[in-house]
Amino acid sequence: MEILFGLIIIAIGAFCQSSCYVPINKIKDWSWESYWIIQGVFAWLVLPLLGAMLAVPAGQSLMALFASNPHATWMTIFYGVLWGVGGLTFGLSMRYLGVALGQSIALGTCAGLGTILAPLFTGHAADITTSVVIGVIVTLVGIAIIGIAGNMKAQSLSEEDKRKAVKDFNFPKGIAVALLAGFMSACFNIGLYQGQELHFEGVNPMFTTLPATLLVTLGGFATNAVYCLYQNQRNHTWGDYRKGSVWANNALFCLLAGALWYSQFFGLALGKGFLTGSPALMTFAFCILMALNVVFSNVWGIILKEWQGCSRKTITVLVVGLIVLIISSFVPQLIG
Repeated sequence: MEILFGLIIIAIGAFCQSSCYVPINKIKDWSWESYWIIQGVFAWLVLPLLGAMLAVPAGQSLMALFASNPHATWMTIFYGVLWGVGGLTFGLSMRYLGVALGQSIALGTCAGLGTILAPLFTGHAADITTSVVIGVIVTLVGIAIIGIAGNMKAQSLSEEDKRKAVKDFNFPKGIAVALLAGFMSACFNIGLYQGQELHFEGVNPMFTTLPATLLVTLGGFATNAVYCLYQNQRNHTWGDYRKGSVWANNALFCLLAGALWYSQFFGLALGKGFLTGSPALMTFAFCILMALNVVFSNVWGIILKEWQGCSRKTITVLVVGLIVLIISSFVPQLIG
């Protein structure tokens, strides 16, 4: 029952993440670079800091924890910087492929590579058991099926229909960007592994990964801040921050978007606290999160009519892919 409860918590976090782009549509009179960095302040700084504070016992501090292991601290931030590159290209993948297909390809790549590379890069190769490998394979099969559905969509729709669903639809360019985004985004889990020793003894297992999560998002914020401020300068959009009439509205929806985004990793931390009895699921939890992100992003894709106009055969292939992804979440437990 504890394992099921943990998976439900991770699923709730995945649903929230897949919904985080909806509030952004309510932002007014700001360029992409302006709202992206403001929502990042909430998603990658404020909320992760508040989450990490839950893992700090009375009389202790986060700074003391990080200072106790500077190598792990800086390596975790470093992988966060690399993950930040993935976050930037992640947005482009949805620009060219739409929410459903863009997230599917990027998150699928992220799921597989993040689950396998994190233990390999941090000296925990023993965590990669047969059940974990099979789970990753099943996940990638589900992603591949959804990719096939996306290709069928690209071939069946007219250019006008493609642009109607996704304004800048470009399948070849979108696939290349999504694969790059997935590869770099996998660094998030590598960072979590790198910082898994950064916790206080006796802390509730649900909170132990939250300090490392803060360091990874801090590194990602640095990457995104540099790029967004550069774009402000290049596009002469500094004036966005002086538009007092829209600040209340935009800050509110940036906060909501940031909270929904952070929920995935807060949910991952809480969910893993209930999976401690299954080492395979502990290793596979990141892959589960990414797979469920794909499932829910495609649900949003359907709601936003990105698959409108596709044949019944294409929709059937899409649904099969989603079912495979849902099944993949339980594979390690069924095999183990």
